[in-house]
Amino acid sequence: MATRQAWAGWAAVLAAAVLLGAPGCISKREPPKELKIDLGGGVMMKLVLIRPDKFMMGEEKDQHEVTLSRPFYMGVTEVTQAQYEAVMGTNPSYFKGATNPVEMVTWNDATEFCKKLSEKTRLAVRLPTEAEWEYACRAGTATAFSFGDADSALGDYAWCGPNSGRTSHPVAQKKPNAWGLYDMHGNVWEWCADWYADYPKGAATDPQGPASGRFKILRGGAWNGYPDNCRSANRGSNALTSVNRVNCYGFRVVVSVSAPGP
Repeated sequence: MATRQAWAGWAAVLAAAVLLGAPGCISKREPPKELKIDLGGGVMMKLVLIRPDKFMMGEEKDQHEVTLSRPFYMGVTEVTQAQYEAVMGTNPSYFKGATNPVEMVTWNDATEFCKKLSEKTRLAVRLPTEAEWEYACRAGTATAFSFGDADSALGDYAWCGPNSGRTSHPVAQKKPNAWGLYDMHGNVWEWCADWYADYPKGAATDPQGPASGRFKILRGGAWNGYPDNCRSANRGSNALTSVNRVNCYGFRVVVSVSAPGP
């Protein structure tokens, strides 16, 4: 596809984006597949490169073609409590554990984390759009889950109601999807950047949702939910207010990659 053919032009930009990666030269012939951010105090954050392409987004009755035109890096895991505390200086979580996902965070908390991490690293850290999130979760699949249609194997990939013991769990204990992302199904719901709204009619390129709304999107399901909530296309939502600090709401981050100049 055109987006893949144009990929070579991004290599120099990607090389420049890895400001805090491992030392050494980065080949401009092949873009770096990982981004490692030092948060201080021995706490690291790892992200993987997600290459742009087209995919079918949404439930079967709402499916529409979406084109993502730019690559981005996505956190390999949900933001952990250690990572959150390294940036924000506090840990609001109900289920304590350094490697557990941070929870009890509102959408505003999550975006403030992204803002502070951006200032700290000079990288464009943000929440994923809903389209980016689903594309990354699907990892090239068109099935209900990233591993197939049957939820019988969900326990290999997710912490949810049947196997969680009514608590969150340390990240990356289950199998990753094909693109190396852990806990895209289950553990905690993940805030996305978009306001909730009906999907657009027809194809869309880099959709970002409406300019305003009442509820923000949550994706992925959680430790206390039904397996059906963990489907790649399933949508959740809630308001932004501080009263909506819930012990199953967390987030993961992405880092934008900008187009090279002329």
